[in-house]
Amino acid sequence: MATIALSRTGQKMPLVGFGLWKVTKSSTADTVYKALQAGYRLLDGAGDYGNEKEAGEGLARAIKDGVVKREEVFVTSKLWNTFHAKEHVAKLARKQLADWQLEYFDLFLIHFPISLKYVDPETRYPPEWFYDGKSQVELQNTPYEETYHAMETLVDEGLAKNIGISNVNGSLLIDILRYARIKPAVLQVELHPYLPQEQLVTLCKKYDIAITAYCSFGPASWLELDMHKHVPSLLDHDVVAQVAKKYSGKTPAQVLLRWASQRGIAVIPKSNNHDRLVQNLNHTDITLDEADIATLTSLNQNARFNDPGSIDPRIAIFA
Repeated sequence: MATIALSRTGQKMPLVGFGLWKVTKSSTADTVYKALQAGYRLLDGAGDYGNEKEAGEGLARAIKDGVVKREEVFVTSKLWNTFHAKEHVAKLARKQLADWQLEYFDLFLIHFPISLKYVDPETRYPPEWFYDGKSQVELQNTPYEETYHAMETLVDEGLAKNIGISNVNGSLLIDILRYARIKPAVLQVELHPYLPQEQLVTLCKKYDIAITAYCSFGPASWLELDMHKHVPSLLDHDVVAQVAKKYSGKTPAQVLLRWASQRGIAVIPKSNNHDRLVQNLNHTDITLDEADIATLTSLNQNARFNDPGSIDPRIAIFA
């Protein structure tokens, strides 16, 4: 399996992983187990996904049954926005590790560069965006630098082998590099032909920061949340279909994944369908022509479906 060597540790992160966002909670354990059986060796989770306990059960069963060894699986998780204060970071990392039945994460990311008012996990977990669990969104006055330095202590304490960031733009990335004692190993961002983020990709390569792309299929990930902004599907796009026809037996989904992975960008597709799960993993056995990569990139609409830069007017600043 193709991998990316992370800059500080040299640890090899698989180029293709299985994303746990929106994986049905009741089926997560079985889905994770089957994904590992199929050959996935990267699991991408987050506290906010609400299925880490079940994902841990699936991983534990796979280890017990000899499907994998712990050291063969690269587990990524993320710190949610309500736990950005320095006194909460390690506490929540330990809780999430307990949910996963693990002693360490291979990679732990700050999920968003947005600090929200603390919600005690005993009150509600995951707390999601809303402080009251319904409609009230409140910011917390915690600088990102404080959170990042607390993340560095996770490495010192052996709770995470690598740390990174998510949903961060170029200007914030440069600021992080000014004060980081441990440079972020990975930046995870929305990235697909409708949003190629070419300048950000180039910037990360310059500073030897690996990139993980989420929402590789563009608006398809957001249909059920009614956040697709009525942008035409990439999976049904005529241009994507025409490119896929050139590679015998390959689907538009596989071509979209290869558009990223061929350039050294990790991808983390998810599927509750086992056949598609296997197809997603096996997309790397083709090499797209550079002209086809350029054609797919030309679909750029700067269409961002998950925008951390857009502040919801319901947020009470520094509540």
